[in-house]
Amino acid sequence: MATFLMNLVSPERLLFAEQVDQADLPGTEGDFGVLSGHAPIVAVLRPGLVTAINGGERRRFVVLGGLAEFSSEALTVLADTASTVEEFDVAELRERIEVMQQELTQQPAGDEFDRAVARLDHYKSIHTMLTLTTAF
Repeated sequence: MATFLMNLVSPERLLFAEQVDQADLPGTEGDFGVLSGHAPIVAVLRPGLVTAINGGERRRFVVLGGLAEFSSEALTVLADTASTVEEFDVAELRERIEVMQQELTQQPAGDEFDRAVARLDHYKSIHTMLTLTTAF
């Protein structure tokens, strides 16, 4: 299978820079995969998991938003915040979710409320995925 270069960058550091067969990304319009030869694309990322696949090996990262650009056989993910699944603090995420839930009770209905609910749902989804995968 043809490979391409994938770079995952957070403001703090370069987390990943390797050749991969496939990358799966959490887009705001839905999850999507990138293979070698994919049409050029720029996509906004929502909070979720990024998976880099090379052969049978999968590397997973938690991103809390950002941008992804694929062109010229290279994928660059510019994450707002990112870490490896192993380094990610699930307990801190749980605390953040609790604070977000409390804040929602104080917020009036409207577009900002809807965005806050969507972000909370994404964080809960990350928490569920990480809790289920680390429980086994």
